[in-house]
Amino acid sequence: MARMACSQLLPSMAIPLKSSFLNGSSHQWLRLSESTHPVVLIKRRFSVAKISMSLRAGIVGLPNVGKSTLFNAVVENGKAQAANFPFCTIEPNVGIVAVPDTRLHVLSDISKSKRAVPASIEFVDIAGLVKGASQGEGLGNKFLSHIREVDSILQVVRCFEDNDIVHVNGKVEPKADIDVINLELIFSDLDQIEKRMEKLKKGRAKDSQAKVKEEAEKSALEKIQQALLDGKPARSVSLSEFEKDAITQLCLLTMKPVIFVANVAESEVAEPENNPHVKEVIKKAAELNSGVVTISAQVESELSELPLEERTEYLKSLGVNESGLGNLIRETYGLLGLRTYFTSGEKETKAWTILTGMTAPQAAGVIHSDFEKGFIRAETVAYDDFVSAGSFAAAREKGLLRLEGKDYVVQEGDIMLFRFNV
Repeated sequence: MARMACSQLLPSMAIPLKSSFLNGSSHQWLRLSESTHPVVLIKRRFSVAKISMSLRAGIVGLPNVGKSTLFNAVVENGKAQAANFPFCTIEPNVGIVAVPDTRLHVLSDISKSKRAVPASIEFVDIAGLVKGASQGEGLGNKFLSHIREVDSILQVVRCFEDNDIVHVNGKVEPKADIDVINLELIFSDLDQIEKRMEKLKKGRAKDSQAKVKEEAEKSALEKIQQALLDGKPARSVSLSEFEKDAITQLCLLTMKPVIFVANVAESEVAEPENNPHVKEVIKKAAELNSGVVTISAQVESELSELPLEERTEYLKSLGVNESGLGNLIRETYGLLGLRTYFTSGEKETKAWTILTGMTAPQAAGVIHSDFEKGFIRAETVAYDDFVSAGSFAAAREKGLLRLEGKDYVVQEGDIMLFRFNV
């Protein structure tokens, strides 16, 4: 199974009564550990993947494009060394950032919760890459091993001119920078595919089921290999769910979703579309089936040094309404196909991350596997309806609260109470 970012629930839990509701307000409820990163079980037709409430996004790029500056800015107390020389980040620095969501605090105020627990995203600052990394140049081997361990790739691309900051290739050229990293990931995947195909030729399936899976893997590898030889990433290849499942264990680098982070100067943060380098990144991203976010690492760095009350005014002076962090996280959530639902009560209001399309039992399983196994039904109310009603009780009286069964697909912003039997 592919290794995706995940963490474990701590064993310190109290067992609930056999039938109960979860809203964080009753002593009858399963007492979750203080960990804010429970395991999310994502069930697909042919596979079960694991991601955690704290998603791992790897920040990559050539040396001196602003990776570590961005990391330090968005991660509180970031310890990465931002310096004007290559490979200043040797071991990956990791920091967890709360996902900005104004709804969380609105719900917390309504429920008079003792605490509000946001979803989170984990940023991993990975060493700079250079041409030849797939053959071990620079810190390539470390780069490639670390990138296998993240859920998504945030590739920082330099889109600003600054004579005081040396570009590793001598000039600012986003397309060339993207091509360097893209090709190194392709070379790494091609090497892995070739080795796997050789192994498949030597092996023999023991039964009909294994043979079917083996044929699916061969089919997928042949399709991906051709795409890679054409300079296209594995994620651009159309595969059946069975084919996808058959190659999951390979952890192909070009299969991971990518967001290009166009790093612009402070003076261009309000109108990045006028930057010719940004236009180049947008065009290239479309070719590679990737997302794009424009951000100024310098602005984010300056924001991180200001008191919270002064940040809004500073952004307004630059002609923008919010920092690039919010846009970056939203784009990451969108790219990974994620949704947020909430539980809310006197004890706490909490945001939970799930995959789009997950049913109520699967969403309950995000909190604890017993909730999914013993799922009976969910009391559900839409965010806007909950806010207008002012409480679960009021929502129930007004007919806004619904009883949903096992087939209900959880919607963005749902507030839920689960009834289960263990």
